[in-house]
Amino acid sequence: MLKLITIIGARPQIIKSAAISRAIKNHFQSDIEEYIIHTGQHYDENMSEVFFEEMEIPKPYINLQIGSGSHAQQTAGMMNALEKHLQEIQADALLIYGDTNSTIAAALTCSKIGIPVIHVEAGLRSFNKSMPEEINRILSDHVSTLLFCPTQTAVENLKKEGFDLNIKYPSNIDNPSVYHCGDIMYDNSMFFSQKAMEQSSILQKLQLNSDEFILATIHRNNNTDINERLVSIVEIFLHLVETYSYKIVFPIHPRTQKNFSENLPKELWNKFSTHPKIICIPPAGFLDMIQLERNAKYIVTDSGGVQKESYFFKKPCFILRSETEWVEIVTNGNAVVCDVNKDLFFNSFQYFEKNQNLTYPPFFGDGKAADFIVQEIVKQLKKC
Repeated sequence: MLKLITIIGARPQIIKSAAISRAIKNHFQSDIEEYIIHTGQHYDENMSEVFFEEMEIPKPYINLQIGSGSHAQQTAGMMNALEKHLQEIQADALLIYGDTNSTIAAALTCSKIGIPVIHVEAGLRSFNKSMPEEINRILSDHVSTLLFCPTQTAVENLKKEGFDLNIKYPSNIDNPSVYHCGDIMYDNSMFFSQKAMEQSSILQKLQLNSDEFILATIHRNNNTDINERLVSIVEIFLHLVETYSYKIVFPIHPRTQKNFSENLPKELWNKFSTHPKIICIPPAGFLDMIQLERNAKYIVTDSGGVQKESYFFKKPCFILRSETEWVEIVTNGNAVVCDVNKDLFFNSFQYFEKNQNLTYPPFFGDGKAADFIVQEIVKQLKKC
């Protein structure tokens, strides 16, 4: 059997891993033995453990418990801890997701000791290298052997960077293979959608009806750590609930809540935190999050994953960043990159209020990306 190490660390990676683990369990148990290593980048129970339980993800082989710290501290700590376990397992390959510090730490460590790297969500680009995530995803792509792209745009990005798009058997770090496979988060959203309807009681707990609320998520440093931007976001939220009939449901990241309470002007924080139409809740589990996304009227976010999920569930999205990796949803008119520009935000909001007949082409595949990815991993590694 092939030994495959899967690296997870942040909430989105835990969720994404469910699709690959499910594909291995259902179709490739005789081919692959999976070892999940959790770096501990997100270590709060609401941000980590709940997802293993809800999504029936295999328990990690080990949790490195790296925790918080600067980018350099996190990355170096992960690399140092990972190397020993990689050599101990004698893995045939390592699979990474996305663009976190866990991603780049694993990619660099494996590439230096000769373990092939498999990058799921390859080719995404914001074209903003001031974002740590952009550096992580670019470097991870360029030391990977198999690159699985969720969209055609991602494939084209790699082509522009000099990648040969011809599939090679077997591939290696100098001659990698690039695949257009669809998005495993679309797999997960479709798979767990019915389960969410049956098991999530979040709407009843919050006493909400479908289409009467806006779902908002904020977590990026660029928004939470710059006071002027934080003030603009809160003012947008307050203007929304005071001008329109919608409530706002705000699953609030721990660091975001800390910055809100400590850095907002006291009067603004008091107004925001006590407003009857702004419902702040702890970080939501995946099933609760799906249920909120399915039933929201609109979604406001700086999260790349939530942007996609807004598209999966056919909800107009307002992106509180100056760019997006998911350009398809913007060019198709399903989302607007508003940054924290109030005029642009509310002009876009009025547009969506008047225009409900949006189209949602299948940019993100057919819901079978994970099966395709695991099948290619088996084909590639058995030829090595």
